Amino acid sequence: MPGHVKAGGSKEADPDPAEFLWISDEMKREDGLKPYDAKKSVWVPDGEGGYDEAMIDTVDGDKVTCKVGWEPKTFKSAQCMQVNPPKMEKFDDVSNMTYLNEASVLWNLKARYVAKLIYTYSGLFCVVINPYKRYPIYTNRVVNIYIGKRRNEVPPHLFAISDGAYQQMMANSKDQSMLITGESGAGKTENTKKVITYLAMVATGAGKKVEKKVSLEDQIVATNPILESYGNAKTARNDNSSRFGKFIRIHFTQSGKLAGCDIVSYLLEKSRITEQQSVERSYHIFYQLLQPYGDGICPEGLRAKCFVSNDIYDYIYVSQGKTSVASIDDNEELEYTEDAFGVIGFEDWEKFDCYVLTAGVMTCGGVQYIQKGRDDQAELPDISIETFAGKAAAAFGVDAAAMVKAFCKPRIKVGTEWVTKGQTVEQATGATGGIARAIFDRVFKWLIEKCNDTLIDASLKKANFCAVLDIAGFEIFEYNGFEQISINFVNEKLQQFFNHHMFVVEQEEYVKEGIDWVMVDFGMDLAAAIIMFEKPMGIWAILEEESLFPKATDKSFEEKLKASLGKLPVFLKPASKTDKNAHFGVSHYAGVVNYNVTSWLEKNKDPVNETVVELFKSTSKCQLLVHLWREHPGQPTTAPKDDGKKKKKGGGGKTVSSVYLVSLAELMTTLYSCEPHFVRCLVPNNHKKPGDVEPPLIMHQLTCNGVLEGIRICMRGFPNRMPYADFKMRYACLGQAEIASSSDNKTAVYALMDKIAFDRERYRLGHTLVFFRAGALAGLEEGRDELVIKWVRFIQGEVFKRVRSRVYEKKRDQRELIKVAQRNFRKFLSMRDWGWFVIIQKTRGMIGMPNPEEELRLLEEKANATYGEYKAALDVTADLESQMGALKDDIGAMSKQLNEEQGNVSVYTDRQAKALTIKAEAECELSKQQAILVSEEASRVELAGEVKAHAGSIGAVKKDIDDIELTITKVEQEKGNRDHTIKVLQDEVGEQDEVINKLNKEKKHLSGTQAKSSEDLASAEEKVAHLSQVKAQLESTLDQLEGGLDKEKKSRANLEKAKRKVEGDLKMAQDAVADLERAKREVEGVIANKEKNNQLLSAKLDDEQSLVAKAQKNIKELQGRVEGAEEELEAERQARAQAERQRSDLAREIDQLGERLDEAGGATVAQVELNKKRESEIVKLRKDVEETNISSESVLSNMKRKQGDAVAEMTEQIDALQKMKAKIDKDKTIIMSEIADARAATDEVLRAQASQDKSNKALLDALNATNKKVDAANLTLGDYGMSKNKIANENSELLRIVGDLDNNLNMVAKSKSALGAQLNDVKALCDNEARERQLLLGKFRNLEHEVDGAKEALDEEAAGRENILRLVAKAEGDAALLRQKYEVEAVAKGEELEMTKMKLTARNTEAEATIDNLNAKLTQVEKAKGKIQGEMNEMTVCLDQAQVVNATMERKAKAFDKTITEMKGKVDRLSFELDVSQKETRNISSELFKVKSAYEETVLQLEEVRRENKTLSNEIGDIMDQIGEGGRTIHEIDKIRKRLENEKLELQAALEEAESALEQEENKVLRSQLELSQVKQEIERRIKEKEEEFEGLRKTYQRAIESMQASLENETKAKGEALRHKKKLEADLNELDIALEHANGANAEAQQTIKKYQGHIKESQLALEQEQQHRDKAREQLIQAERRSHAVRNELEETKTQLEHADRQRRSAEQELSDVMEQVADCTLQNQSLQSSKRKLDSEMQTMHADLEEMLNESRIAEEKAKKSMIDAAR
Repeated sequence: MPGHVKAGGSKEADPDPAEFLWISDEMKREDGLKPYDAKKSVWVPDGEGGYDEAMIDTVDGDKVTCKVGWEPKTFKSAQCMQVNPPKMEKFDDVSNMTYLNEASVLWNLKARYVAKLIYTYSGLFCVVINPYKRYPIYTNRVVNIYIGKRRNEVPPHLFAISDGAYQQMMANSKDQSMLITGESGAGKTENTKKVITYLAMVATGAGKKVEKKVSLEDQIVATNPILESYGNAKTARNDNSSRFGKFIRIHFTQSGKLAGCDIVSYLLEKSRITEQQSVERSYHIFYQLLQPYGDGICPEGLRAKCFVSNDIYDYIYVSQGKTSVASIDDNEELEYTEDAFGVIGFEDWEKFDCYVLTAGVMTCGGVQYIQKGRDDQAELPDISIETFAGKAAAAFGVDAAAMVKAFCKPRIKVGTEWVTKGQTVEQATGATGGIARAIFDRVFKWLIEKCNDTLIDASLKKANFCAVLDIAGFEIFEYNGFEQISINFVNEKLQQFFNHHMFVVEQEEYVKEGIDWVMVDFGMDLAAAIIMFEKPMGIWAILEEESLFPKATDKSFEEKLKASLGKLPVFLKPASKTDKNAHFGVSHYAGVVNYNVTSWLEKNKDPVNETVVELFKSTSKCQLLVHLWREHPGQPTTAPKDDGKKKKKGGGGKTVSSVYLVSLAELMTTLYSCEPHFVRCLVPNNHKKPGDVEPPLIMHQLTCNGVLEGIRICMRGFPNRMPYADFKMRYACLGQAEIASSSDNKTAVYALMDKIAFDRERYRLGHTLVFFRAGALAGLEEGRDELVIKWVRFIQGEVFKRVRSRVYEKKRDQRELIKVAQRNFRKFLSMRDWGWFVIIQKTRGMIGMPNPEEELRLLEEKANATYGEYKAALDVTADLESQMGALKDDIGAMSKQLNEEQGNVSVYTDRQAKALTIKAEAECELSKQQAILVSEEASRVELAGEVKAHAGSIGAVKKDIDDIELTITKVEQEKGNRDHTIKVLQDEVGEQDEVINKLNKEKKHLSGTQAKSSEDLASAEEKVAHLSQVKAQLESTLDQLEGGLDKEKKSRANLEKAKRKVEGDLKMAQDAVADLERAKREVEGVIANKEKNNQLLSAKLDDEQSLVAKAQKNIKELQGRVEGAEEELEAERQARAQAERQRSDLAREIDQLGERLDEAGGATVAQVELNKKRESEIVKLRKDVEETNISSESVLSNMKRKQGDAVAEMTEQIDALQKMKAKIDKDKTIIMSEIADARAATDEVLRAQASQDKSNKALLDALNATNKKVDAANLTLGDYGMSKNKIANENSELLRIVGDLDNNLNMVAKSKSALGAQLNDVKALCDNEARERQLLLGKFRNLEHEVDGAKEALDEEAAGRENILRLVAKAEGDAALLRQKYEVEAVAKGEELEMTKMKLTARNTEAEATIDNLNAKLTQVEKAKGKIQGEMNEMTVCLDQAQVVNATMERKAKAFDKTITEMKGKVDRLSFELDVSQKETRNISSELFKVKSAYEETVLQLEEVRRENKTLSNEIGDIMDQIGEGGRTIHEIDKIRKRLENEKLELQAALEEAESALEQEENKVLRSQLELSQVKQEIERRIKEKEEEFEGLRKTYQRAIESMQASLENETKAKGEALRHKKKLEADLNELDIALEHANGANAEAQQTIKKYQGHIKESQLALEQEQQHRDKAREQLIQAERRSHAVRNELEETKTQLEHADRQRRSAEQELSDVMEQVADCTLQNQSLQSSKRKLDSEMQTMHADLEEMLNESRIAEEKAKKSMIDAAR
């Protein structure tokens, strides 16, 4: 899924995503028709890693015979897994299925994927399968579907997880994280981009965008092209695979607006920079630099600026695999990258430096060194600007000659001086690649840092974040190295994190419901492997330690791993089929992975040429390159202090594993502080084919991704749960009385379960839910289905009875009516000529004729009345239509507003802020109005004198007085309303006081816990100080011991130089002799084992022969039975012939009787009746004869066929047994011959070994005689070395322990800081609550002041009422002002009433629409009911026919079963005997394999002996050379002996003095050894004491941490409660404000308008009530219709299952025959495997003979050499 979508695409409407999100009704109908039997439907393995659905046929112990399609197969019972019912087909959440097994999970995922549903939930997981095709499920239309919805309200989707995380962040103010993992090509990167885009849309869709150059959300989305160019590459599975892990945090403000983003990267694949496989490609940026779009980026063009050509094959590093990808346009991708640099805000020099350095990395691959003459020195003669070296130096901004010199002759420090060291061509090329990889890695990290600096908006306060972790999943490849173990350890930690989180979520639900549950920490399941990695002498520690030693190799690292971790259960021996050179295996949660440690130390060190680094730092003209290497020490030569620092850093510098572990620890800390959400991406197939599924690949990924691990945790608990209401509704049929016996849910459910004998261990009852174990619901469903089937059959019987009774009644009535019609017709015939009857018939039509004029008058009156009603209805409809248009406009506006405001939480916070500002402004206006009122009062007093002149216009004043009285009554009403609101506020203030008291108590508790934690921390610090003192003392003693050891080394240096060579030879000889002796003992043991095995094999062969004889006897008996069956068949044939004769006789008799009857045809009636009876009897007899003939023929054909089959099977089994016997005899003869050859070979080896032992003893005696003194000195020195190494190891262990304690202290400090931060948060909450309380009290006091002012104003108005007559001018002004106010308020109130009217009409129309919909649904339901009734009638007819067919088939099957049981008995006996023989052959084959393994061990031992012989021969040759040189020196000494006799005496004296000095030195060595042993014992005693102290400290720390965790949990709970109370109070306050505004807006003048509309409202209410009643009736009818339709559907399903059951019984007979054939095929396969094993043994015996001959030759050569050496030594 590579590439980007250009902005500004087509503006067409988004396509409908329904088929990609929801399951259609057609799918549900097809799934419901699937054949299913709850007891027989199972999943069985198909042999290719997947599963097939089958039906159980028979069960025989642990073996189950199933029908897969129509083919019978046999499996073990453990391999069969139950199938979920059809109603759980394509289930949204796998964890809610009845049967949670691997096959059901795989089938559900596969079925959904094939149906284009790529998202599925699995508990806390969201599993997504790559569709390899773009579905329209990420459009704006889909985003609107998921905004603000809960997870259970919408189908599974990544947006549902993202929206849930965003809503939880806003509700709980807690950080969220989304963990997206999967293999390469699973779609991790694409899903990460979709999450980021969704969060950006949700966070920015609420507010108005401020017009800027570039928005923050655009910058966040623009990071993708840069990171994909530098971090993505083509792999075998994916064209755009991310080769690094990233953790993206998107920050939000308190109101939910986007505040910024930052990115953290993990484990960039640096090896891809210089090496790729043939089907892969390097990072995209290398190929983008050569595209033509770069010509327009800068004046001279990007390629010229970067010193690159336009041919990618000029650059070896990036052209080893593919150079182009069909799905990626590199030119277009360069355009996106360039635009992204501009959007994020890179400066031009930064951007071009990044491009140039990338091109320089690519150019380094073309630098090819040559060898200088015969030396190994590398050189590069041509370094011009046209060469690759010149271009690379120009790109890096350094001198080409200096750079090449630094690569070919780097400087190293020897002592205190710098010297140059020559490099070979291979070393120089490797150093160049290392520099290239390091530069690209640093450029990539710098890009992420630059993006982070740009994506943080400093003007916004960051409150919380939603993070996305995109990292590779668990990897098990053919070759697993350093990269794989790093990825797998990350996934191990993430899986432990998931287990712990799921354990917490699941068991919190159990605790909340109050069920019996023992707490289990599932997170500890993975602790063994993680501890092995992280412990002080674990894998990471050993890797780090070995990386610091210069002479360490991969072999030493492997040996140290096996020595330290070999006994752990999770550290395994290598057993890889794909990598034969694997060194060890690790048992992970996803399986066993075999790792190869080749070049781990080199990858962990990640070395770079420090001379080149220093050159970059000091002389480079590229600013970015200098910036990238600023933290590297390089090779400074100015100050010795820097040298010391460099040396220290070189010894303990940063390695890849140390940086990786630090970043991993930070990541896990961040994840544990977040609320996690899990997304698992899967690859469906390796061919990138949409809709195709490879089950083994899916199962492998489900195991590696931890999905099956999560299901395992569900299985250990109670995965299925159901509310009590649903439980009662569904399962009350199992016990109506028990459910109704008690109103308590638990008591009623327990009574029901006990009645049906349902084990209480399989379920638990909570407060609101019933919990079930996995598979327990199936038992209840079976019981319910049995009852439903029983009741449906009763209903069918009753329906059939009623249908047939109606037909009977109709026929009966027809019979009676025919009688009446006949009687009347007879009367008519008798009376039709009678005159009076004729008159009556003609005048009958005139009787009771109505008056037409009267009818016309009545019709006119009725027409006038109906026309009046019609006209009134027309008027009403016209009015309603006019109102409907306005209402539709209002509905459209409201829906538009609703769509705009849906899901935007920030709008509500903005509204709250606006309401608060409006409230503050209103208070300010109130204060201003009060000031104006005071000034008006003053002016009123001043104008009192002026009013005296105006005594007229009393009527107008009286009217004004009446108006003022009305205002007074209104003010009194408002006063009452405000008194009520004040009481409500006082109650709320009291509740808030109680909440504040609770918070104060919790604050005191937190302060107490903080004091305890500070005391524990102080005690821990004191203990650490004491330990540091002990460490210093131990270091001083160690330094003293090392000084003494150095002195001893100096004194013994001369002696060691003289005797080192002889000492080494002696050790090698001793080791060789010991190895030979050990090999001898092992060979003897192997020979003894082989003899025992041969004896056992011979005994088993005898047993096999006896069994073959028994089989032959059984075969003879079977042949006798076959002969008996043939005799019975002959008797049956004779009986048939006799029956044929009887039939011919009866036919003749019948003919005779017919002739007699013809002759007596003219007889009496009695004779005729007798003839009829006889004819009927003859017909019966003929039918009986025909039936007997048919039945006898069918029985004969069946018997013939069965006899033929049985005879064929017996003959095949006899042939197979005879072949087996012949093969066993041949194998026995071959094995006996092989045993004889092996014994002869071992005898020859023993003889050769005896001769070698003699020669070795002679050599040992000679060596021991000459080197006794050297041996003693060597032992003492070896002891010194061992003691020093041991002390050094102990010191390192102590240092590690101290480091662990420091880490624990840091963790305690971090937890303390976290607790402090939480305490500060609680304090801030308390302060906020106090402030809000003060604000409420202030508002309350202001309201009291307002009430007092109103009272005073009323008193003043009452007192000054008499003076109002004189205040005409002022009264007129006041009246005008009041009129204006009242007009404005009346208009506002009128508008409000209009709005209420519109709302009521809208509700009315909605009710009418719902009624119409319900009526339409009702008609549809009735139609469906009619269709279902017809289908049910058809099905009843089909059922009757099927029952008839079933009865006939059962009769035939019974007869057939008898014969089958007889043949089964025979086949069972033969199969039992065959199984016995097969078991014995298996035992023999296992013994043969044991012999083979023992033979392989002997071959290995012989190879070791051969190698040791070679080393001994070489050593003997060296010794002979030394002896020859000694002989020559002795001959020269004999020549000059006469001249040196005097010097001889002096030399003898000097020799005696040297011996005495040597004895003194030996005494000193012994004394020092004793002292060293005493010091060693003292150190061990102290170490034990310190270990005990450390153990005590660890326990105390652990207890303290547990108490702190408990207090932390209490604090978080209290914080959550406080936040909930705060939100509740805020909501109440908003409601009070709204109520206060409505109370202020209540005006008396509006009552007149209210009266006008009350009539309309009453009418609409009455109509609404009627419509509601109709709606309720329609609902009840709909519910009844649905219940009926469900019942009919259940009946239909049951009839279908009965038909299928009948078909299965009919086909069961065919299954057994195929089983027998399959057993025969298995026997043939076993015989073939035995033949192949025999051939392998023959080839191995031949190789053994060849090896033995080589060994004999080598032993003869060794004996000859030994004899020569003995002769030379004797000379």
